Amino acid sequence: MTHSYPDLALHIGGEWLTGDNRQVFQVIDPATEAPLAALPLASPADLDGALDAARDAFHIWSRTPAPDRAAILHKAAALMRERADFMAYVMTREEGKPLMESRREVLFSADTLDWYAEEGRRAYGRVIPSRMAGHRQIVVREPVGPVAAFTPWNFPVLTPVRKIGGALAAGCSCVLKPAEETPGSALEILRCLVDAGLPPGVLNIVFGVPAEVSEQLIRSPIIRKVSFTGSTAVGRQIAALAAMGPKPTSMELGGHAPVLVFEDADIKSVAAQSMRKFGNSGQSCISPTRFHIHRSLHSAFISTLAASVERLKLGNGLDADTGMGPMANPRRVATMEALINDAVAQGARLVTGGRRGPSPGFYWQPTILADVPLSARIMNEEPFGPVIIANAFDDQADAIAEANRLPVGLAAYAFTADNGRAIALGEQLESGMVGINTYNISVEETPFGGVKDSGYGSEGGSESLESYLTTKFVSQM
Repeated sequence: MTHSYPDLALHIGGEWLTGDNRQVFQVIDPATEAPLAALPLASPADLDGALDAARDAFHIWSRTPAPDRAAILHKAAALMRERADFMAYVMTREEGKPLMESRREVLFSADTLDWYAEEGRRAYGRVIPSRMAGHRQIVVREPVGPVAAFTPWNFPVLTPVRKIGGALAAGCSCVLKPAEETPGSALEILRCLVDAGLPPGVLNIVFGVPAEVSEQLIRSPIIRKVSFTGSTAVGRQIAALAAMGPKPTSMELGGHAPVLVFEDADIKSVAAQSMRKFGNSGQSCISPTRFHIHRSLHSAFISTLAASVERLKLGNGLDADTGMGPMANPRRVATMEALINDAVAQGARLVTGGRRGPSPGFYWQPTILADVPLSARIMNEEPFGPVIIANAFDDQADAIAEANRLPVGLAAYAFTADNGRAIALGEQLESGMVGINTYNISVEETPFGGVKDSGYGSEGGSESLESYLTTKFVSQM
C-alpha cells in the first residue's frame, strides 16, 4: 500500500486548525532533505484557546468514571495497532528511523496506552482507622488538573503516549506541544484517541516557538502540572518557570550512559547486544555510549563490535535493507562532527566510521572511538548520536567512579557473570535505571526516569500515574 504524508494542523477544543493566517514551519524529510509539509504554528490566541478548552474539558473528564476512561484508551490502543503501518511510515518520513523501528515503537506505545488504561482503574485511596468512635478518616486520590506536556523529536510516538496515557488515565486534560520537526506522529496518536471517543478539549495539540509556547502555557493558572522531556539545559528553564506557580513537574532530561564490561563477560554476547546502540541512529537518552571494558577484553571486544558495525547499512529508513537511518536534523550531524574531530585531535583512536554519510540527507556513519581522553568533549557532553566510546579499565572501583563521574544519571549498564558483583553494581551505579547483563530497561509497567541532572519523576510504571494525582484527606464525623 502506498502512503502519503498527512496534512498538518493544530487541534484545539476538538477543532482542526490549519495554517490560515498563521505562521508556518517547514517539516523536512531527514533522508532526502525534501520538504514534507507546512506546519501551522499557534498564535497567543490559539494557546489561550487550548488552555480554555483544557480547563472546560477537565471538569467533564475528571468526573468520567475510570472504567469509561479506560475503555476509550483501550480502543485508541487498538486503533494504533490497526494503523501501525501508516503511523510507522509517518514517523520514518519525519524522523528518519527505519520502518521496522518505527513500527515497533507504535506497537510498544499501544501497549503503553493499554497499561495506563488499566492502571487508571487502580488509583486507590484508603481508610485510616480513627482514634474516635463515629469518626472516619479517608484518603482520596484526585486528578491534579490540566497538564502542559512537552515532548522531543527522537521518539515522536512513545514519548507523547507516555505523557498522554498517564494524564488521561488519571482523569487530567492535557495541552501537548510535540516537537515541530515530528508533528505528524503526535497528530496520528490524537486521531486514534478522537476516533476512540475522547471528548473535545481533553487533549489539545499545539506547535510554535518552544520558548514562547512553554512560557504562556506554564504561566497560565489553568495549568496545574508540567511534564517535560528534553535537554537538561531547557529542563532547568522549564522547572524554574513552573516553580513560580508553584506547579509539580516531571523532568526526563539528558544522559550519557556508561557501560561496564568485566573480565568474566561473554564479549560476543555483549557486542551483539550493543548493536542496539545504533537504533534510532543513537538518538536516545538511554543509549549506551561510554563503554569501559576490562583491559583483558578491550582489544577483542572492539574487534568483535567493529566487524558488526561495519556491516550496518546506512540508508533511507523506508528501504527494507536499511540498518540505520539518517539523523533527525542537520544540528545532530554538525554536533557529531565537532565532537569526534575534537576527540581525535586529543589523541582518540578512530576505529571505524567518523564521517558524514551520503548526501542529500542528514547521514552520519556509525562510529567507534577508542582510548578517548577524559578531556575530550565527547567524554563530558552527551553526543546523542551513533558513536560508541570504548576505553579500557583495570580496577573495578575506578570503573565505577568513572561511570558516576558525570552530573547526569539516567541509564547505566554492566555485564558480568559474578552475581555478587552484579548486586554491588546495582547498588553503586548512580543512575535512575540500571541494566545488569541487559539493555532492556524500558517497559510500560516499570519506572522510567533519572537522578542528578537527568531529572526527576518517572514516565512509566505506577510512579508515573502518581504524578498526575493529588492526595486529599477527608476527616468526617
